[in-house]
Amino acid sequence: MAGKADIERVVSDICGEMRARSDRGEVATYIPELARVDVGAFALAIVDTEGNVYAGGDSDTPFSIQSVSKVFTLTLALGKVGDHLWRRVGREPSGSPFNSIVQLEYERGIPRNPFINAGAIAVTDVILSGHRPKEALGEILRFIRFLADDASISIDEAVAASEQRTGFRNVALANYMKSFGVLENPVELTLGVYFHHCAIAMSCRQLAMAGRFLAQNGRHPTTGQQVVLAGRARRINAVMMTCGHYDGSGEFAFRVGLPGKSGVGGGILAVAPGKGSIAVWSPGLDASGNSRLGQIALEMLTKRLGWSIFSA
Repeated sequence: MAGKADIERVVSDICGEMRARSDRGEVATYIPELARVDVGAFALAIVDTEGNVYAGGDSDTPFSIQSVSKVFTLTLALGKVGDHLWRRVGREPSGSPFNSIVQLEYERGIPRNPFINAGAIAVTDVILSGHRPKEALGEILRFIRFLADDASISIDEAVAASEQRTGFRNVALANYMKSFGVLENPVELTLGVYFHHCAIAMSCRQLAMAGRFLAQNGRHPTTGQQVVLAGRARRINAVMMTCGHYDGSGEFAFRVGLPGKSGVGGGILAVAPGKGSIAVWSPGLDASGNSRLGQIALEMLTKRLGWSIFSA
């Protein structure tokens, strides 16, 4: 079991090694606001199960969490409708890009899993039902603030507006699902909530704090409250492991060996059950839309700390 000094050293070493690398990938350009982010940024934060925080690099700099928010919306939707959610969205790896229309057409409007764009839009629709968009968005934001013990977390309105101006593929996905009755609410309302929760801005320190419950059998470590039952936390982690990195999910599982969820803002939330939650941020992406250096850093971390769930 790695001690505090070991974790501190590993975080410091990895941050130093990542700063020196030039193979950083490319920032997302299809969302104009994300194209302006400094590709040289890097941050890493760990919160262990005892509440100790280990952070390095730009760990207090907020960034757009994008699809990492889907972990929290999935948790909320399961709390609302339980396993009935799986009638509207699957839980199998997609093997396709995150915004694929072809797969959605082939499967008659049922998204393959809750972490591809279509699946997350369907999950958002569940949260919206019975609420006005501002109420649904407020519920999502309050939930994330509660998990992170941080009331300062907010939405980057410039990013949300940028997504709404350019999110034509997501509009197509939503309309296609609506045609099959997968979405209950007006498409423009569901998409408005979706674009805004993807535009939530968090630092690595805040994101690692928010992920703690998934490392501790669904329990909020500060309040002791059971956010989700232990069995549901395990299932959320399982979907993160198999589907959290789109068509790069198998490679992430192979190299890192942890449940994780990426976003095109360059963030990754990873969970080491029973050990801690980890957030990494490097805005440059690989061809699958996942943080290039973030994945490399997490692979280094799990090897050096022995935190892969496949470790002996």
